[in-house]
Amino acid sequence: MTLEKRRFFIDAPTGEEATLTGEEFVHARTVLRLEEGSEVVLLDNSGKEYDGIVTSVGKRDMRVHILSSRVGEREAKTKVKLLFGFLKNADRNEFAVQKATELGVDEIGLFSSEYSSAYASESKLERLRRVAKESAKQCLRSRAPEVIYYSTLKEALLSGAAYENKLFACEFLQENQADLHRIDGSCALVVGSEGGFTRAEFEEAVALGYKGVCLGKRILRAETAAVALTAVVMFGAGEWENA
Repeated sequence: MTLEKRRFFIDAPTGEEATLTGEEFVHARTVLRLEEGSEVVLLDNSGKEYDGIVTSVGKRDMRVHILSSRVGEREAKTKVKLLFGFLKNADRNEFAVQKATELGVDEIGLFSSEYSSAYASESKLERLRRVAKESAKQCLRSRAPEVIYYSTLKEALLSGAAYENKLFACEFLQENQADLHRIDGSCALVVGSEGGFTRAEFEEAVALGYKGVCLGKRILRAETAAVALTAVVMFGAGEWENA
């Protein structure tokens, strides 16, 4: 594969043929002006990548003949789920989703908590899912993380029950309850919205198996905290090593 090949998400291919439709088709035809003979890489969000060549361009779809397939090599070995409080500013939500995708998270969960002042709608979620897909393509991932909304913090916390490491970022902690220098196993990370968390919410998280972590002496913006904790965990898990 060469970096010049454009990447597109599709439904699962049928045999040696695949079809670009919807927004991916519009982008391919109108923006990139792909035509018959153009080489592309297709992604079905299973972790596989398909090298293909455009065979026809219609008014509503683009047909691609698949030449070969392989398992993508750029997905993180460590399964990480980022849970962060939904923010009022759409750009800040998009920033957190974009950077978390680039860092290799497997799933992104948004939630509303006691100090939250914003709530997600389906249209806002769809926008964030598009951001995740575009970010995945840009950084050459084979999968885009799933983006889910939880109406309460408890629902979000329970969604991380099966993860081996459960970390809860909290600005009022004096010391970490978990060692971030070396991490082994899957991770669920929780970062609050603009107002942070209450003591009661922290205690609820601890009761569900989460360990509190602090992010230094300074108070970070919510989207900065989400990206910073994700980066630290990925480094501690060895995901920044080339091997």
